[in-house]
Amino acid sequence: MAKLVMLFALCVLPALAVATRPMRTPFTVEGRVYCDNCRFSYESSAITYIAGATVRVECKDKSGMSLRYSKEGTTDSTGTYRIVVAEDHEDQICDAILVSSPQKSCSEATPGRDRARVILTGYNGIASNNRFANAMGFMRTEALSGCAQVFKQMQELDA
Repeated sequence: MAKLVMLFALCVLPALAVATRPMRTPFTVEGRVYCDNCRFSYESSAITYIAGATVRVECKDKSGMSLRYSKEGTTDSTGTYRIVVAEDHEDQICDAILVSSPQKSCSEATPGRDRARVILTGYNGIASNNRFANAMGFMRTEALSGCAQVFKQMQELDA
């Protein structure tokens, strides 16, 4: 019996300790948050980046879609957020999600641009632990003057 306990202590306990330990190199989720000044619902030359916007990284279980992880961060002066995630979320669906804008006149989340999928696992062949999310945006309550000119310029570029 003593040999069995010693075998358990030498083999199983170290494996459990390694399995429950956080990752040595955490993931960094990075992206930008903008204000769509013309209400185009996409990025244009008229956008401005928002400092102080709140973004949340959420990971949900694939089967039941129950929330397994959540962490918030804010954007810096360039509208860029960086959220450190210490755990691997291999079997989960993770998104960066807009939470709020500090700009009252630009606080309506743009439909379809209010979240960005991020892959937070080291078991997918990506060498870096930096994960870059697509830009997400808020829309102004009313478009600024000059948006017609921006739209016209975009049409000329397409021609």
